[in-house]
Amino acid sequence: MIPMKPGWNGACRIAAPPYDDGSRRLVRLWLFICVAMAALMVLLGGLTRLTGSGLSMVEWNPGTFLPPLTSAEWHSAFLKYQASPQYRLVNPDLDMAGFRRIFWLEYVHRLWGRLVGVAVVVPLAGFAVRGWIEGRLAGRLLGIVALGGLQGVMGWLMVASGLVDRPEVSHFRLGAHLVMGFLIFGALLWTALDEAAGAAPSPRIPRKARRALAALLVLVLVTATWGAFVAGLKAGLVYETFPLMDGHWLPPEGRDILRDPGPVQFVHRLLAASVVLTLSGLWLWSRRWPGIPRRAMAIAAGWSWVQASLGVATLLNRVPIPLAAAHQVGALALFALAIRALHGVRRAER
Repeated sequence: MIPMKPGWNGACRIAAPPYDDGSRRLVRLWLFICVAMAALMVLLGGLTRLTGSGLSMVEWNPGTFLPPLTSAEWHSAFLKYQASPQYRLVNPDLDMAGFRRIFWLEYVHRLWGRLVGVAVVVPLAGFAVRGWIEGRLAGRLLGIVALGGLQGVMGWLMVASGLVDRPEVSHFRLGAHLVMGFLIFGALLWTALDEAAGAAPSPRIPRKARRALAALLVLVLVTATWGAFVAGLKAGLVYETFPLMDGHWLPPEGRDILRDPGPVQFVHRLLAASVVLTLSGLWLWSRRWPGIPRRAMAIAAGWSWVQASLGVATLLNRVPIPLAAAHQVGALALFALAIRALHGVRRAER
């Protein structure tokens, strides 16, 4: 008789190989692959926004994986796009060849999001049946899966906001979509780092370091959110000088830091400068810390200057696609480095 025992879902499962070093390496590899796929998803999302491809698919069909395959299907998709505000107000001269170019990028973006979901869910189910994923890890991964589903819904709500009257998505929904992408990436990275660290001993680090790095992580996320607001409002094209804004320290027009392009850009600048100064100060403080967190802080502080330079270069050059995409990926990299530093501190306190 085949032995059975209960798994983390309460059901019975067939006895499987033990969760040994080989199994742990496999789970770690899977988690880091998911992290890389989530990072690529953020890059694809940025490219669809920068190229105006995000509004090329005017319907949301979660159960459909295939693109148009015949001339009739392409013609039908193009007719639907021609009824959208983007075609009427921005691309009235776009032909079928041009439509296909923007369509394919958005299609790959949506398809990749589904592939990320499959890459998480299918191995998760298989590992769970084997008894390799239980307890807190199972609950955390199920939470990430749920957040991924909500991310898909938020993505469509964002696109739908640009299909009504104006060919522009809501910058609030764009910000929410980006933040959720960052959170999914961050949760996967933290989980992968947990599995990679295991029970390895860590040096002792001051408890206040955890609070400082947690606050830094929030600051990076808020800065990225305002970056999404800048992108959604095209605020990067309003004041193209640095450090002054057309000769002023404060934007001369507008007062609403959530809706007016000038103040939104100003707040993003202010938050970005705060990140650089905070990280540089924390790095100086962390030089008294032993081990991995100190190295992580040095890398994060150095990258914050690179990221700020990318932002300034993007602004001064009128937001070219390569620089703007690099700036968004740089924000994700900075977020990852902050997570790495905080994770090292949390391990030291356990």
